[in-house]
Amino acid sequence: MKTFLKWLILIPIAVVIIAFAIVNRQVVPVVLDPFGAEAASQRVETPLFFVMFACAMLGVVAGGVATWFSQGRHRRALRDARADVEHLRAEADRMRNLSSLPAPVNRTL
Repeated sequence: MKTFLKWLILIPIAVVIIAFAIVNRQVVPVVLDPFGAEAASQRVETPLFFVMFACAMLGVVAGGVATWFSQGRHRRALRDARADVEHLRAEADRMRNLSSLPAPVNRTL
């Protein structure tokens, strides 16, 4: 059922993306230098859909990096909590081993 729902959502998205790429095949100039727009050495001729897809991918990567950095404190807290749990488990095992030892005999002469 989960796979069916995934394909039910992904197929229409793929159709829209393919239609977008087919409709926007015209070649556009992409200038990499914002101050020298007339310099031919800094200009690339590429289809419009390629520019749009590249910008979308760059946005996804930038968003992922920003999310990764913003969640750093949560990952650090998780590491600290796991270390505390491991320390407490080791201490509990040590206490269990001590309680399983026979009680010392108090011999007074």
